[in-house]
Amino acid sequence: MEVLKIATAGSVDDGKSTLIGRLLYDTKSLTTDKLEAIEEKSKANGFDYIDFSLATDGLVAEREQGITIDVAHIYFSTAKKSYIIADTPGHVEYTRNMVTGASTSQAAIILVDARKGVVEQTYRHFFINDLLRVKEIVVAVNKMDLVDYSEEIFSTIIGEFKKIAAKQSFKAQKITFIPISALNGANVVKKSEEMPWFKGLSILDHLEALTPSDKEMKGARFSVQTIIRPKQDEYHDFRGYAGKTMGGDLKVGDQVMVLPSGNCSKIKEIQFYKTSYKIVTAGTSCTITLEDDINVSRGDVLVLADHAPELTKQLTASVCWMDTLPLKVGANYKVQQGTSQILAKVRHIHSRLHTDFSGEEACQELTLNEVGKIDVQLSKPFLKDSFASHKSTGSFILIDPQSNATAGIGFIE
Repeated sequence: MEVLKIATAGSVDDGKSTLIGRLLYDTKSLTTDKLEAIEEKSKANGFDYIDFSLATDGLVAEREQGITIDVAHIYFSTAKKSYIIADTPGHVEYTRNMVTGASTSQAAIILVDARKGVVEQTYRHFFINDLLRVKEIVVAVNKMDLVDYSEEIFSTIIGEFKKIAAKQSFKAQKITFIPISALNGANVVKKSEEMPWFKGLSILDHLEALTPSDKEMKGARFSVQTIIRPKQDEYHDFRGYAGKTMGGDLKVGDQVMVLPSGNCSKIKEIQFYKTSYKIVTAGTSCTITLEDDINVSRGDVLVLADHAPELTKQLTASVCWMDTLPLKVGANYKVQQGTSQILAKVRHIHSRLHTDFSGEEACQELTLNEVGKIDVQLSKPFLKDSFASHKSTGSFILIDPQSNATAGIGFIE
């Protein structure tokens, strides 16, 4: 069954968790005991309605404050599709969590409170989705029940949002506007009787119709996660490379190059457990064997020989900084791409990017939650794919070698 990965975004109290809870409830994805617990907690809190946000806010602090702090991944299925929703925080100080949640998503739902319209956080959330090249954006104008389901207010918000959209750099992005009431379920799973003027689809019907693909433009990448050498007589000479296919398909007989060594061979077999396949599609984990006994190690990447990317020891990238210690010129980090780690030094900080689309400014450092452009010098050759063409190999994380903590996420230009 097809899987769609979604990220939600919105300011505090715009109703992200309530929307997800409503989706789970109306698709009958909540278990009986979970639903009973939510109903009891809602009554205990003095609500005269079911607080669907309790279905997603897992942390005690989230339930106490009624906000989302960490990224929560929620799973549910319909007859057509399976969904993974990254419920991301709305606070400015949790921007790094939003970047994390959106980085692997194929679609995003940006919530706007119908009473407040487009606010500063809306700019920030749209900017991040633009930076991360999320192709499908749903702008869900929530709490329409509190503005008398006004078509005029909905149209005004569309106009405000389109002023932001005119500044986007990712022109292939598709934006869909849907007026909803997450609390009442209007236009979430079922069409709203209160808004007959809206002729579009409900959010679930819209998501069901999406067909985003992990296939990208410049050919397949296969990052080797481990080498399989069974210690059994039956498989005495077996040497397989286990990993995940990204960006395109691979098939038996394809001429592949191993990076960074540059050695070439042909794919001999593609297997998953005991089943063999002639072709493997993007997003599939499998084991590959090669016709030639060449050196392949964990962290190497197999690419189609006629679509091999450039190797480089210098990178220019946009970085979202996630550490409380600022990013400074001269600092050393480990750059991790897939399972490969390379020592690196920050050579230059070009600028700090304004997340309201107002441009960029020169700076000496990047602090927590800021986004900027930097140059990095690497100790070894590094596979250089742009994030626009290959999300998987066009991104990396910066790791603090002292604390081993993730300090930033980078997107190669």
